[in-house]
Amino acid sequence: MKRLIVFCMLGLLVLMPSARAATVEEAIAYVQRQWAGIIVQTPENVTPPAHTVTMDDAIADLQHQWAVIKYQTPDKVEQHNDIAAIAEQAAQVSGDNPGKAEPLVWQAIILSTKADINGGLGALGDDERARDLLLKAEKINPRALNGLIYTSLGSLYYKVPGWPIGFGDDDQAKQYFEKALAINPDGIDSNFAYGEFLYEMGDYNKAKSTLEHGLNAQLHPGIGLADKARREETRELLEKVNQKLL
Repeated sequence: MKRLIVFCMLGLLVLMPSARAATVEEAIAYVQRQWAGIIVQTPENVTPPAHTVTMDDAIADLQHQWAVIKYQTPDKVEQHNDIAAIAEQAAQVSGDNPGKAEPLVWQAIILSTKADINGGLGALGDDERARDLLLKAEKINPRALNGLIYTSLGSLYYKVPGWPIGFGDDDQAKQYFEKALAINPDGIDSNFAYGEFLYEMGDYNKAKSTLEHGLNAQLHPGIGLADKARREETRELLEKVNQKLL
C-alpha cells in the first residue's frame, strides 16, 4: 500500500504545474490535495446502489396486490382490470425465475382468481392454465409454500365443472386436499379449503372440526390482510356448518 502511494505521489508530481520549481513541501501538499480528490467523493457524485428486486420481494408484492383485489376491491370492473394486470406481472415473475416453483404457484392462484372474477365458460381457459402451472410447480418442488400447490389443486378440481365441460373431479380434489394437510396440517388455507369442500359434499361434522382447527392457525408473516380475510371467511362458513348441524 505504501509503495502504491509513493508511485501515485510521483505520478502526480510529474503532472503538477511548474513541478520543477516546486519545493518538496509544496509538492507534498499538492499530492495530498489530489489524493483527497481521488478517495473522497462528495454526496453529489456518489451514485446510490440500485435496489435489486429479489424473487421473494416480487412474490410478496403479488400476494399483497392479489389480497387487495380479492378482499378490498368491491367494484367488479376494477377487479376485472386489476386482476388482469397482475396476471401479466405474475407471468413476468415466473419468466424471470425459471426452475422455481413459488412464482408458478402464485401465477396459478392469480389466474384462478381471475377465472372466478370473470366467471362463465370463458374462464375455463384460465383454470386449465392454472392447473398446468401447479402441476409444473409440483414437479419442481411439491412442498413449496407449505403445501399450497395441493391446496390450490384441490380447490380447482372441486370448483371447476366435470366432464364433458371441464376437468373437475371431486375424488381427485379430496386426494389433493389430503396431500396439502399432510404437509401443512395447521394452516389456515389448507383447513379452510378442505372444510369448504367437506361442506359442499355434505360432511358437516368433519367440516366443522376442520374449520375449527384452521381458526387456530398462526398468521402468515407478510400477508396479514389475506390471513385476516381468510379467518373471517372461515368463521362465516363455520356458522353455516353449525346451522346445518342444528
